[in-house]
Amino acid sequence: MFEGKSIIEILNMGGVTLYILLGCSVLSVTIICYKIFEFWSKSRVTRVEFIKKLTKYVEDGKLDEALDYCDSVNSPLASVSKAGILAFKVKGETVSEDAMEREIMIQTVNLETFTTILATLGSMTVYVGLFGTVLGIISAFHDISAVGAGGIAVIIGGVSEALMATAAGLSVAVPASVAYNFVAKKIDKFVIQMEYCVSALEEVLFKNRSK
Repeated sequence: MFEGKSIIEILNMGGVTLYILLGCSVLSVTIICYKIFEFWSKSRVTRVEFIKKLTKYVEDGKLDEALDYCDSVNSPLASVSKAGILAFKVKGETVSEDAMEREIMIQTVNLETFTTILATLGSMTVYVGLFGTVLGIISAFHDISAVGAGGIAVIIGGVSEALMATAAGLSVAVPASVAYNFVAKKIDKFVIQMEYCVSALEEVLFKNRSK
């Protein structure tokens, strides 16, 4: 059916919905690539490695060095820890805990950037594809009634072109849905790591205050 046809001709066969789905596909792939790069860059330093080095600075009373270390690490763990250490230096352990909890919420919101769009694409594009198929079938039957001839071959040809929209919608929706679940799982993992980091840092800061 697609032999000898260009991409534009294939898109024209499916109507305007295929152009909409093409745009959704480009947007979905862009967000997926962005989130993969973001998570990779923020996971280059492991939780164990980060906490071990940070707590060493704090145990030695080198809070300024600990802050410098946090600035050098691109990770939500570093942002949470920096907020806690800064608050500890000014007002003590109780305020430090509150500051870190607030920073966890901020970092979680940052990690969730564009995830709503990804979820929307995963659910919406299926219906866009079905809408395109319905329009295509209506158009096919209209052409048949206008021509008044052609038999089953004309019907099958028109319906097959109309079903392209459903296939295109599914091809966009499935990767977007899978990617959204992956992103949501990674965010949950980051939140757990940040909570663990808060617990570990609080323990060290308490010991530091008691000295």
